[in-house]
Amino acid sequence: MANYQRIDHIALHVSDLAASIKFYESHFGFENYFEHDTPAGFQIAYLKLGDTVLELVGRADSANGGFHWCLETDDFDGAVAELEAVNVEVIQPPHKTSAREPREENWRRVVFKGPDGEQIEIRG
Repeated sequence: MANYQRIDHIALHVSDLAASIKFYESHFGFENYFEHDTPAGFQIAYLKLGDTVLELVGRADSANGGFHWCLETDDFDGAVAELEAVNVEVIQPPHKTSAREPREENWRRVVFKGPDGEQIEIRG
């Protein structure tokens, strides 16, 4: 079996690429660092947050309602307050979550809704 190292990126299909880039840059601090068109005619943007890469694929038929991804923060209350202040929709309010490892004791989680229905979990 191959020796896999890590997840390289998470991809979301989005209906309005420019709006999604702006959403992730302004609300979560991602930086758009590369864009290109695919042979199939889709526009793609790659956004970075530290070592995390988010690929946004411009598709008119996007539907990400059942999909979620998670960001870790060291300022949970601040992150929640910032997103609520700019009216990013909360799907699940902040609540305690089980620790998967000792450093996660007393962590909480919250889930917000992205522009195409994707679910964005914040933990910390």
